Amino acid sequence: MNILLCTFWAVPHVGGVWNYMQQLKRELEARGHTVDMMGHGPHNSKVHNVTRNQAIQKSVLLPLLEKKLDRAHYPQLQDPVIRFYELERYCFELGAACIGVEGYDIIHAQDIFAARAIRRIKPDAPLVAHVHGSVAVEHMLHFQLNPQLGVTESSPAWKYFESLEHHGASSGTRTVTANQWQKRLLVHQFGVPEERMDVFPYGLDIGTFRRKASLGTPYHRPPGKKVIICPARLVFVKGVDVLLAALGILKQTRNDWVCWIVGDGDQRQALEQMKAKLALHEEVQFLGQRSDVPALLQHSDIFVHSCIQDNQPFSVMEAQVSGIPALVSTAGGLPEMVQHGRTGLISPAGDSGTLANQLAMLLENDGYRKELGRNARQWAERHWSMSRMMERLLAVYERVRSGR
Repeated sequence: MNILLCTFWAVPHVGGVWNYMQQLKRELEARGHTVDMMGHGPHNSKVHNVTRNQAIQKSVLLPLLEKKLDRAHYPQLQDPVIRFYELERYCFELGAACIGVEGYDIIHAQDIFAARAIRRIKPDAPLVAHVHGSVAVEHMLHFQLNPQLGVTESSPAWKYFESLEHHGASSGTRTVTANQWQKRLLVHQFGVPEERMDVFPYGLDIGTFRRKASLGTPYHRPPGKKVIICPARLVFVKGVDVLLAALGILKQTRNDWVCWIVGDGDQRQALEQMKAKLALHEEVQFLGQRSDVPALLQHSDIFVHSCIQDNQPFSVMEAQVSGIPALVSTAGGLPEMVQHGRTGLISPAGDSGTLANQLAMLLENDGYRKELGRNARQWAERHWSMSRMMERLLAVYERVRSGR
């Protein structure tokens, strides 16, 4: 098959969607398929088909759209949030149309924006809409946590994202997601037809992951300390502030730990300031974006993902493969990934106090911590099978090609 993997987000990119696309391209090509990848370019300056080296600059497209989408004819564009996303999504759509999406047996869109764009460009496209997370829910959380923005459930911007989620996730011939939480959300909150949905978890190339881990890292566990690790983009939905608050509580009773925060993002400065305010200078290190996370996990004792919104993050899968207990929140699909008290521990999203207590318990009880880690590794090897995921995905591709 000739397959196009496309996303509204940048390619290459930092985050789970890009990791998934790279992994999927390798697996599909290993099975004899041809795979192209399309998305926004670095710095959001262009739309490009990376594989074919085709691109169109957004500086060419935006003036055309700004002239067409004037506020006089489209009063809803008075809202700056709506105007921004309308220009961006139409720019992606026009760019993809100019580059071309013809000749593919399957187009596999990785988000609601790309799925909607492809369906409008090519109404008869054999299209899979893969929903890796909820754009609408992330924005709703942002609005709720920032009341100064003045966006409520009756506001145009709120309703706009609800509409985007419905139309984008409904654009595919089939809609795929990784867990039952995401399916329930799409069906019951955003009205996506249940009969068109397929649910199965991501897979992880465990062999490749372990080879990367064997390459090593310059970072090692400090003498006499246990390592708490949090690999995450430093954006508000990842809840790194919740972890820092928990560490501030933990410091009051224990000093036998350090925390490595691995990643970068627009919240880094604020989080660095929070670290200073909590006097965590010695305990917390921001390592930035790194390529040696598999090796860093080998030197870690406890993994934390204290997010307020997520789907099925690769970081949890990688921690489990590494034999580390995962402390996760109740957000999104995380409770489907961790068995509380058996492979890790679950705390209410945003609850720093409970997270601090759980960290203290695992730091105190080496035997229990190691038991959770052993169970997590066994769980990962059973549940995150790459071959099983590919079998399910290829079955979806065949259903789409046959119009079922």
